Amino acid sequence: MFRKKAVYGICLALLFFLLLFVCSYVYNAATVINAYGAKMVCAAVYLQHRTIDDVVEEELSIFPFSLANYTLHEQDSSVTGTIAGLAMRTAIFRNGIGTTIVSDSCETQIRTQHFSLPSKPLIPTEDVRWPDGDQLPDTLPFEIDQVKLDRVLQQVFHKNKKERSLNTHAVVVVYNGQLIAEKYAAGYDKNSVLPGWSVAKSITSALTGILVKQGKLDVNAPAPVPEWKDTDKEKITLKQLLQQTTGLDYQEYYRRPSTATEMLFRRGNAAACATQLPLAFAPGTVFNYSSGNSNIISRIIREATGEGYHAFPYESLFYKTGMYSVVLEPDASGTYVGSSFIYATARDYARFGLLYYNNGKWNNEQILPEDWVKATVRPSVADTLQHYGYQFWLNGFDKNTPSKRWYPDVPHDMYFADGFGGQDIYIIPSKKLVVVRLGAHVIDENELLKGIISSIR
Repeated sequence: MFRKKAVYGICLALLFFLLLFVCSYVYNAATVINAYGAKMVCAAVYLQHRTIDDVVEEELSIFPFSLANYTLHEQDSSVTGTIAGLAMRTAIFRNGIGTTIVSDSCETQIRTQHFSLPSKPLIPTEDVRWPDGDQLPDTLPFEIDQVKLDRVLQQVFHKNKKERSLNTHAVVVVYNGQLIAEKYAAGYDKNSVLPGWSVAKSITSALTGILVKQGKLDVNAPAPVPEWKDTDKEKITLKQLLQQTTGLDYQEYYRRPSTATEMLFRRGNAAACATQLPLAFAPGTVFNYSSGNSNIISRIIREATGEGYHAFPYESLFYKTGMYSVVLEPDASGTYVGSSFIYATARDYARFGLLYYNNGKWNNEQILPEDWVKATVRPSVADTLQHYGYQFWLNGFDKNTPSKRWYPDVPHDMYFADGFGGQDIYIIPSKKLVVVRLGAHVIDENELLKGIISSIR
């Protein structure tokens, strides 16, 4: 009898802990779903000037996001998301800096933060020639087959009953520095700001390069992270952060609660969350794509620029290259989420790609170090697939076997900034091309690039 009671007690205890685990898991997942959805709706309403119904139907209608309900609070420019009244999360909008998720921070405290941002230059962009402005030439280069190019672009736009694009929102093609084609889904145009997601990582890399040029950072030196002093992480270099070879125990996974979802949607200080991670591998020995590394870099940039941090990206990069639409969004600590949260027009993403195409130079000013682009497209030894550089993806370096490339029908020298859902800036120096594709879902971009390349005689 005693033995039966003991077994029964153990079973009850196990059942209790299993139930506790399931409840905790479900709650954590719900907070992520609500935070993500609230942020998406808030940005769509206040940055993109769309309706809640529109963004819910187009981007949040799939499970599990379809479980949540979202409420717009116009009096304080915020959106709350909740599932059956549980795990409520809020995203707030502030002019100039977009949306911020209120997670483990005090909303009142977040709203008292002050951001010193520079005024946008008063330039009549419609009267200024591309790429500094938006005036385009009347003729295309003779080597462009316009009919074929138009047909290629048309193929990546699919419409639903409401004439909204299911896949592609925008495509921009730049050839030899000239904007030769652009196409937008219904409801979008050249002035529409669109999320870049992990394109932000490549922006973060460029900002790092500017500070290297100014002598404020050294990619080969140990990363200036105070928490790592006198620990086994103190020898992690800035280059290893850029190349995603820090060895930190991080999971870039979004289909269930993970390090990534914890950092981006449940914590108010993304960099602090990432710096606390233990080592899974010796630094410099294993490639592991990590938004955590990018957010650590973002905080390093903040500390290197001091009081001018929030203005720094605009003054040193965006406004120098005509990228007037860009909005970098901060977390609750006030640090830009350098891994993920950025909005800009398709043309401005193309301008960023053009800066790299021109080896970091714009209007005869060397904005990036002269060797920065070359270093950017050089993978680390730890990257066995040879497909990542300084926060940019590469197409591999197997010149003799194209099928081994990531994009087999695209030249080996192609590299690209890539964001969730197929937000991409492709730079193909050998074909004189910069291609931007933005959308809600991933498409066969190898076919898109192959078609664009074939339209050049």
